[in-house]
Amino acid sequence: MRYLPFSRAAATLAVLCAVLSACATPEVAKGINDPYEAQNRARHENNKRSDRVFLRPVSQAYGKGVPEPVRTGVSNFAGNVDLPRSIVNDVLQANIDDAAHNFARFLINTTFGIGGVFDPATSMGLDPRVSDFGETLHVWGATEGHYVEMPIFGPSTKRDAFGRVVDLFLNPLSYIVPTPERYAAPVSGFASKIGDRYRFTETVDSILYDSADSYAQARLLYLQNRRFQLGQEPTEEEIDPFAIDTEGF
Repeated sequence: MRYLPFSRAAATLAVLCAVLSACATPEVAKGINDPYEAQNRARHENNKRSDRVFLRPVSQAYGKGVPEPVRTGVSNFAGNVDLPRSIVNDVLQANIDDAAHNFARFLINTTFGIGGVFDPATSMGLDPRVSDFGETLHVWGATEGHYVEMPIFGPSTKRDAFGRVVDLFLNPLSYIVPTPERYAAPVSGFASKIGDRYRFTETVDSILYDSADSYAQARLLYLQNRRFQLGQEPTEEEIDPFAIDTEGF
């Protein structure tokens, strides 16, 4: 009974959001909107410094010191316990098909996958369909807003930065699972991100440390990938890296 108020609020919000998503027309973002480039570049340099001093060395130690099957199990578990957040966003977007798909995946991996450490659902054709509140805002018709380089989290937009904050409170497991068990989700999530940094070492290093303008390169790649995730085609300006690299200089 202690979770009833949250359940009622969530149900009310879901109905309201379903109505909004049915009426809204998603925005098609084009070009680069970066009016605060100077401040963003300063945060980008701080993020690079943090990566060089902390994140990259820790990821190397984690990747080389922890066996790959263990790292895979940690990533699987982190993705599984985070999946209810995607289910909530699916419902808020009135995307019942993805909500049912993700729920089935969560149920199978939680039971047969021993809490999600293993991933039998993928072999059954239930691949993860990740969603977030930034995408929910897009479905509701919220504009992308200006580009933002977030401390620690890196490239984002005004809409997605707000979505990140809301996503912190959208996972039902954080309200249901008692302490200290509930801390397993953020801890495994952090370890999974460290594992990703190790797994994509060459790609990340090439962007941050080998490109002529790491800020412009990271901005371009983020906007391209994010808009593609939201079903948008890149514009000619977004395809040409020279048009991006020289912008504002």
